[in-house]
Amino acid sequence: MMARTRERLVVVGNGMAGIRTVEELLKRDPDRYDITVFGAEPHVNYNRIMLSPVLAGEKTFDQIVLNDRSWYERNGITLLTGEKVETIDREARTVTSVGGRTVGYDRLLLATGSDPFIIPVPGHGLPGVVTFRDMFDVEAMLRKAADGGRHAVVIGGGLLGLEAANGLAVNGMKVTVIHLMGTIMERQLDEAAGFLLQRELEDRGIDVMTNADTKAVLGDGHVTGVLLKDGREIPADLVVMAVGIRPSTGLAKAAGLAVERGVVVDDHMATSDPAILAVGECVQHRGATYGLVAPLWEMARVCADQLAGRRDSAYAGSVTSTKLKVTGIDVFSAGDFGGGKDCEDIVFRDAARGVYKRIVLKGDRIAGAVLYGDTKDGAWYFQMLREAENVAPLRETLIFGQGFGGQGFGGQGFGGAAANPKAAVAALSDGAEICGCNGVCKGAITRAIADKGLTTLDDVRSHTKASASCGSCTGLVEQLLELTLGDGYQAAAAAKPLCKCTHHPHDDVRRLIVAGELKSIPAVMQALEWKTANGCHVCRPALNYYLLAAWPGEYRDDYQSRFVNERVHANIQKDGTYSVVPRMWGGLTSAKELRAIADVVDKFAIPTVKVTGGQRIDLFGVKKEDLPAVWRDLNDAGMVSGHAYAKGLRTVKTCVGSEWCRFGTQDSTGMGVKLERMTWGTWTPHKVKLAVSGCPRNCAEATIKDFGVVAVDSGWELYVAGNGGMKVRECDFLTKVETEEQVLEYCGAFLQLYREEARYLDRTAPWVERVGLDYVKRRVVEDGEGRRALFARFQFSQMFSQTDPWEERASRGIDSHEFAPLATVG
Repeated sequence: MMARTRERLVVVGNGMAGIRTVEELLKRDPDRYDITVFGAEPHVNYNRIMLSPVLAGEKTFDQIVLNDRSWYERNGITLLTGEKVETIDREARTVTSVGGRTVGYDRLLLATGSDPFIIPVPGHGLPGVVTFRDMFDVEAMLRKAADGGRHAVVIGGGLLGLEAANGLAVNGMKVTVIHLMGTIMERQLDEAAGFLLQRELEDRGIDVMTNADTKAVLGDGHVTGVLLKDGREIPADLVVMAVGIRPSTGLAKAAGLAVERGVVVDDHMATSDPAILAVGECVQHRGATYGLVAPLWEMARVCADQLAGRRDSAYAGSVTSTKLKVTGIDVFSAGDFGGGKDCEDIVFRDAARGVYKRIVLKGDRIAGAVLYGDTKDGAWYFQMLREAENVAPLRETLIFGQGFGGQGFGGQGFGGAAANPKAAVAALSDGAEICGCNGVCKGAITRAIADKGLTTLDDVRSHTKASASCGSCTGLVEQLLELTLGDGYQAAAAAKPLCKCTHHPHDDVRRLIVAGELKSIPAVMQALEWKTANGCHVCRPALNYYLLAAWPGEYRDDYQSRFVNERVHANIQKDGTYSVVPRMWGGLTSAKELRAIADVVDKFAIPTVKVTGGQRIDLFGVKKEDLPAVWRDLNDAGMVSGHAYAKGLRTVKTCVGSEWCRFGTQDSTGMGVKLERMTWGTWTPHKVKLAVSGCPRNCAEATIKDFGVVAVDSGWELYVAGNGGMKVRECDFLTKVETEEQVLEYCGAFLQLYREEARYLDRTAPWVERVGLDYVKRRVVEDGEGRRALFARFQFSQMFSQTDPWEERASRGIDSHEFAPLATVG
């Protein structure tokens, strides 16, 4: 019998995808080919995804080698390391390396992987700028750390960037991560999980800067720092570019193969040349490219089948999952967690353990999953996602994982004690901690209930301090009351929750934000165990306001949590255009301002100009894309935004007062201008309007404003909580003062009390009616020290809010995407 003549297989690429294909092929038909492998690196085949543990010192290179040289020898494979293939001659069926070596093939397998993307900013080629792609990069980073490099900047807060940052920090470098987007790992994690991850990294000493755009890498002969577009500079002895990868397609493209984003392959992993197959990160299959390892294995199996002559094997694409390889941080995500109208979120948060789980359902199937802090069920969710299992029978307990109730997936049910939350609480030992803030265990609470005859939540809080701080254990304490007292426990009527995303009412949320020093929306949602992943149109604007009010100068306004008028700083009209209202202090204007307004009207063909009831001029019919240019022209004439769209100060209406009116007793116009100069730019729970009348004839209608001032012969009468509109409410008399300085102090104190205690979307009228005028008088009139403290806090807050949003957008390009057309046609 004659020996079978072997075909020649050349593999370009000694990485994971190419060699996994060879391994699979050897299992199927070990004698079919004479195999030659070209590798550009000098190393044998190693596990590239384990470079992070090597950088972190948790593994050595030898420990991540997948196949040593003896494996190649045992299988008769010719390995040519350090030889990058430069050309393919498809007609002659040969490849030639940069060293001039030419090898012929019958079948060629391209496994060229991907190339790291380098941001082409000035200085990107300086010594000290590296990528994170192979052992060469790891060795360069380790050398810099060993040579005394102190500062490292990692550009890119994705999977690789964060693993590099952790590894460099472990090696003693001070690391700053710069990320263009608002959330790190935004392609793999939602906002909530991204927040938890960022907090954990910051706890490890890694600085994370989001919404940070790199302008240049600094240095003369070697990198010394990174300059951001907002002007900040970060010192750096080492800069790691980890901003993404691109399929390595140069060789295929030069050979005339079909190439788009990657080397185009069909379901059999064949390129446009049937003799040439491709696998791994270099390919594009059905329009998709992949940068994770699982799809590589699936491609490799199909590719091996084809090389072994199994023609019916086909690759249909991959569903991917992600894990972060940083010791001590458990993160998992899979599928589509973007959600949408036809999707449903199931969310579980355990603030004490730092756990966040989110399952996205589409119909009765899992569409995506994000897990942080407890990822042990990731594989289980991923399996059901891939297999499109109907999870309707598990709907109620799905979020608790495979082990919940001691049963597994498979229709056996998830009952048992753990399925009943009360039974679960009853099963806790007496030593189980219930209130982490105050260190109160279950036994202490139940003994206090029994021994002291406690019957209410407030009783328990008073005697044990359980749930008296952050309040996140309130539900557990109430369950203990119910278990201990049985029918004798009557739960207090619960206040209405802020929205469906939480069981906390507005007042509790405000209190807990301050008590827990919560300074971002994701922090609030995690600490207060929000029931949804990202909140809704009700809670996000409220949280954004509460955080602004609680942490002036620290909290960064969340653009996405504002309604459209506040996002674009103009009022949208029914035809889709906008109205623009420049501020006119106290209703005063000048020839210069009027000329500027007239010029803007002509220049931008603004169809309607109208004087408002608040003594200002409103320009109607401005196109959205024209807004920045309109604002720039108005800014040039000294005008700023009138905030006619804001939950904040709108206007201070005045009459002419004693300067011109024969009945006027005080300079009401001057007083109005001073009030407006003091209060403009402030954010409040709802819109706020002020007015100052020069005499009791009250021409400025000051007694139907949120804060009204009426001049009398002996001083100023102050009124609060009035409004016009559908339900007109006349103001309540607050007090009488003698000086303009007192008017300013009382006004600032009243507004600050309203800012700190009213619920979002409360106007002053319903707020005062709810808390009572006597309460407001006690705080603002009778308590002089308290009033001055309120006024001081108002003034402090104004230090950070009196920035003209029009100028920021017209001249500094902030939120420029909002005003750019979606597309230019023609």
